[in-house]
Amino acid sequence: MKLFKQVFWVFYRIWFYVLVAIPIIILLPILVISILKESRYPFFFRLARLWARFILFGMGFRVKIQREQSPQPDKSYMFIANHTSMADIMLMLVTVKNPFVFVGKKELAKIPLFGFFYKRTSILVDRSSAKSRQAVFLRAQRRLKQGMSICIFPEGGVPDEHIILDDFKDGAFRMAINHQIPIVPITFMDNKKRFSYTFFSGGPGPMRVKVHTFIPTKDLTIEDTKSINAKAHQLLLAQLTQ
Repeated sequence: MKLFKQVFWVFYRIWFYVLVAIPIIILLPILVISILKESRYPFFFRLARLWARFILFGMGFRVKIQREQSPQPDKSYMFIANHTSMADIMLMLVTVKNPFVFVGKKELAKIPLFGFFYKRTSILVDRSSAKSRQAVFLRAQRRLKQGMSICIFPEGGVPDEHIILDDFKDGAFRMAINHQIPIVPITFMDNKKRFSYTFFSGGPGPMRVKVHTFIPTKDLTIEDTKSINAKAHQLLLAQLTQ
């Protein structure tokens, strides 16, 4: 039985990368055209949402979204969520309809095919470099002025398996306050169980999402960063430990 499970997990992991690659290869010319100009990003975003749905469906994940509040069209937000799985990117794309730009670690740009588009459409950050972190704010500001939203996983990486929710970095909250945009806290409740970074684990099943009531930043100042950081963290932790 154990051997059967291990064989299943090996093929399941390979199947994930096959699903990631198939739409990219098929739509390659259209995808390349869609990233040549930043003004075409909303079109690329729609393609990315289809790509994400294809992967989640192909992996046997059944997405179930509960919304306490929904984003308004043509308004910018800061989307945040817990980070436990490579499927978090796909699930965020399926959950959110408003075009947004990921702020993520530069290491993901090394993934074949996916990395090519990721580094050209996302805001990459080297967390070990203060200069890189400062540049993120400038690039995010330009994207927000174009009407985009921003998405950050505020744990700053994927925590160890035994950690339910790691401490949040301040960057997402500082940025939201600077630009006076609402924070949209989102909890991914099943991603660690469905498809964690532990190789011999995971499997098809439900992927529940909770979109919480937004946290406003209007009239807040940088001095409020720690308090809304703690508020968002408590909100997600309470949902994860129910």
